[in-house]
Amino acid sequence: MSLLNIIGLIAGVGVALYAINKYRLGKYSRFDLILAVTLGLGVALFAVFPDLTDIPTRLLGLARRWFGTLFLSNLIMFLLILYVLNQANRANREVGRLVRALAAKEYHDSFVPVAGEKSIFVVIPAYNEEDAIGGVLRTMPKDLYGYVVHPVVVVDGATDNTAEVVRRENYLVAPHIVNRGQGDALRTGFEISLGQGADIVMTMDADGQHRVEDMPKLVKPIIDNQADYVMGSRFKGEYEDRGGARHLGILGFTWLINLLGKVDITDCTNGFRAIRADGLSQFELREDRFNAPELIMEAARHKLRIQEVPVTIASRAAGESKKPRNFRYPLGFFRTIIEVWLR
Repeated sequence: MSLLNIIGLIAGVGVALYAINKYRLGKYSRFDLILAVTLGLGVALFAVFPDLTDIPTRLLGLARRWFGTLFLSNLIMFLLILYVLNQANRANREVGRLVRALAAKEYHDSFVPVAGEKSIFVVIPAYNEEDAIGGVLRTMPKDLYGYVVHPVVVVDGATDNTAEVVRRENYLVAPHIVNRGQGDALRTGFEISLGQGADIVMTMDADGQHRVEDMPKLVKPIIDNQADYVMGSRFKGEYEDRGGARHLGILGFTWLINLLGKVDITDCTNGFRAIRADGLSQFELREDRFNAPELIMEAARHKLRIQEVPVTIASRAAGESKKPRNFRYPLGFFRTIIEVWLR
């Protein structure tokens, strides 16, 4: 055996033994063990019997052995990359669950429920909105049509004083210890709202673009049992930033959601909405950031009655937009539409 063969044999056996030890210590799953041992012993086997590389060479009709070896190694590398990406996604989901659970616990520990009250929980994701959130909360109604209004401000890993401003306004905060994105912030708010027995769950932005004067329009169709999911539409109401590439993008994505989701709406990106709580509890929500199409298509999939009402979308009260720059936002939005449609 050449020195290279010996090195390959030692490396392969070493990987297998390392995996077995990790499994014994409880740091590897059974699948991790099988994968690592298979790869390690495979390397050792090819090191001892290099002629085995002739098998893929002949099967693929290649002229030289090293072509077969290169193909096999690239295939294994590709599969390992897919496995690592899957593990990373799983870890991200676990982190998200932990962050949401901690935020919900802090809110639940401070919230004092009132037995028998009918309630509307208003979920407000907020990231670095210290200059705008106070104005939103100060104008929030205390009740609507006999339903007590409870704002749920989910401070999504902010680096400013957003949480302190909310507390100064005498409202509770559900803080994410790290930034998770608007979709995850909404999931935290939904879990809190459903856990506290909400009848209706609303969502609105923290930047002052949504007017609290429009809140009655959103909840009334649900209270009157005319709808289960009510969306605000800037195109049926007022839109201060009308025109430009963003305007055209909203129209294009709305057309695509109408086509794939079999709905009939005019404004798919509007985050001003109200949902009947028992309908919301059926949703399967996975998206961390681009949540608007997921919510609409989940509502359609569960046969909720969807209705639009005219609302006013103003310019931001303060600060800058948190949406990704350049093509990241439209690409992420398009990806979410396709992923939800393929479920």
